[in-house]
Amino acid sequence: MTNEELSQSERISVFDIFKIGIGPSSSHTLGPWKAASVFADDLKGLKLDNIRVTLFGSLAKTGIGHGTDTAVMMGLENHDPETIPPDTIPQNLNRIKSGNQININHELIPFELSKDLVFSDSNDFEHPNTIQFLASFQSDIVLDKTYFSVGGGFIVEKENDNQIINETTLPFPIDKGSELIGYCLTHDVSISQIVLENEKALRSSVDVSSGIDKVFNAMIDCVYRGCHTTGILPGGLKVKRRASGLSDKLLNGLKTESKKEWLTLIKAQALGFGTITNWISCFALAVNEENAAMGRVVTSPTNGAAGVIPAVLLYYYCFCDYKERSEIENFIFVAGEVGSLFKKGATISAAVGGCQAEIGVSSAMAAAGLTEVMGGSPEQVLMAAEIAMEHHLGLTCDPIGGLVQIPCIERNAMGAMKAITASQLALSSNPQDAKVGFDVVVKTMWETALDMNHKYKETAEGGLAFNLPVALPNC
Repeated sequence: MTNEELSQSERISVFDIFKIGIGPSSSHTLGPWKAASVFADDLKGLKLDNIRVTLFGSLAKTGIGHGTDTAVMMGLENHDPETIPPDTIPQNLNRIKSGNQININHELIPFELSKDLVFSDSNDFEHPNTIQFLASFQSDIVLDKTYFSVGGGFIVEKENDNQIINETTLPFPIDKGSELIGYCLTHDVSISQIVLENEKALRSSVDVSSGIDKVFNAMIDCVYRGCHTTGILPGGLKVKRRASGLSDKLLNGLKTESKKEWLTLIKAQALGFGTITNWISCFALAVNEENAAMGRVVTSPTNGAAGVIPAVLLYYYCFCDYKERSEIENFIFVAGEVGSLFKKGATISAAVGGCQAEIGVSSAMAAAGLTEVMGGSPEQVLMAAEIAMEHHLGLTCDPIGGLVQIPCIERNAMGAMKAITASQLALSSNPQDAKVGFDVVVKTMWETALDMNHKYKETAEGGLAFNLPVALPNC
């Protein structure tokens, strides 16, 4: 099924875009984790004595640095990435490795990591993030499934694309920005109101509200942990965490006992341009340091870009004219819809489109959400998203050592600043004067993705990853 065909039938919820999970990568960690869990569910009732997993393409090239092997094992054991205590993951891994067994559906199955989880160097794959599972019993294959991890924690099962498509009839089906604007103008409502009506077709109003609270609280919890954790990030690059030191410096060493007290102190500061921009960077760094350490984050729309939206949302919450909870809801609704439009019209996978598909999309999402709560018109909201993406077009994905650390962590801070600038430009502009429309920039991003050399698509074979080579650890 082509990208265009998928977009014509796919109905994506805000809560599909904003998933709570474990870092460091939505496509290389969360997607394979989900695929392994689905495969494990399909094994229920089947006799088996062997599991073999093969990773292809970008999953093979940078899977170690992204924790793909860990994610697969946790998924096969049906651990939930939304609820598993991150500090228990190493214990589970040690048990599997030392015992050469994995617990699948409450049965111990032989599993020798060095031979049963393969990082293939084959070029014979259909998607840059391809994962194959083979289950056998007495040398006969009992189940063979292949999945594509298509970005943002979304997966597609090979030969069964329609299985993952939500075809719920929505009051306002949206595949393009022009359709979204058309609904807003026809009904004289905001973008967030349109999105809310669609969400209520998918779940109850109570579930929508509680879901937003869950996402927002997970984001703030992540920022808070990142701003209160020191040390060196795992993976071998020896990257030092900076968010905690920056937070302490900005608060002049004042200590707090709770998240609420910490946020209150931030809001009470005498604000200057430098202070605000330092806090924006701090918020973004905090999230992506947590992500790099396999902490719990919210895909926004991906793990690698998870810091942009919390940073911009906290910028509004702490430093702008924040009044009530509904503004947070509206921000998330609008940001989620913009992310959905990029997923349907282009891609949110760096392995397919480079970092423009991650930081670029997250920056566009944040710019749109901020513009909505700052009082922008629907046209200004999409103008802000267009501006943010326009200035990320062609951004490559070249992680050093295949780790989501350099340049990924700092890129989130840069993406947040671009989002705020894009929003300010849109709010002070007349969208009728714009030369580039939102749908045009989505189409352009997709064409750029198709033209981009594969070595700049999360392979660690180009750019910074090539010029600062770091040997990947062995499986």
